[in-house]
Amino acid sequence: MASNPPGQCCASGFKHEGTPVGEIKTVGGVNTYVTLPKGQKTEKAILFLPDVFGIYTNSQLLADEFAANGYATVLPDYFREDALKLEDMNSGKVDVPSWLKNHQAEQVEPIVGAALKYAKEELGAKKIGAVGYCFGAKYVVRWLKADKVDVGYVAHPSFVTHEELAAIQGPLSIAAAETDNIFTTQLRHESEDTLIKTGQRWQINLYSGVVHGFAVRTDLSDVYQKWAKEQAFCQAIQWFKNFL
Repeated sequence: MASNPPGQCCASGFKHEGTPVGEIKTVGGVNTYVTLPKGQKTEKAILFLPDVFGIYTNSQLLADEFAANGYATVLPDYFREDALKLEDMNSGKVDVPSWLKNHQAEQVEPIVGAALKYAKEELGAKKIGAVGYCFGAKYVVRWLKADKVDVGYVAHPSFVTHEELAAIQGPLSIAAAETDNIFTTQLRHESEDTLIKTGQRWQINLYSGVVHGFAVRTDLSDVYQKWAKEQAFCQAIQWFKNFL
C-alpha cells in the first residue's frame, strides 16, 4: 500500500476556534458545507474531502480559507452524520476499525460524485481541484482522473493503494509528517517510486517535528506546529495556483 489504513492516531487532535462563514446545503441527499469566495466566483472549485471527523469546525475553517483564496469549496458529509467525534475520542470511545466497516468506497464514492456534480453543474465550475486529509486522501487519489478532478492535494494520506496512486492522471501534491505510522518513511519512498512512473507532476513535502493529522488537527498553541500547519496549507494553495 502507498499508505496504511487509518488507525487510532486518526482519531486524535485539537479542535480549532473560529466561526465558519459558509452554508450547509443538501447535495445528493447529504449535508454539504459550501463556502464561496468574494464576488461569488465559482469558475474554479475545490472538492474538500475531510478526515474521519467530517464536517466540523477544523474542516469548515480550512474550507473557508480555500474560499478566501478564490476557490468555491464543497465539503460533503460522506459519513452521513456518522463522523467520529472529538469528545468520543477524548473519552476513549473511538473504535476506528469497526467504524470503517460502514464507510467503504461503495458508501463514500456516490457522495463524492454528487458533490463533484454539484460543483460542476450547480456552481458552474470549469476546473476542479480536490484536497484530502487522512481518510479523504484516498478519494482524491482515486478521483484524480480525466473528467473528474483536475488537480489533487493530500495531507498525511491514509488507505491509499499503490495501484490507486499509479493510476492518477493529474498533478498531485502531498504534505507528509515526519512521524506517521500510516504514511511511513518506507511507504513515502515507495510512493515516490510509484509517482515517478506515472509521468505526472508531483510533489512531496516533509514536515519535521509533526505527526499524522498536523495539517488539520494540530495544536495551534505550539508555535512550530502552527507554522507547519500553515505551511502545509500554503503548499496546497501554491499547487492549485500553478496547476488549476
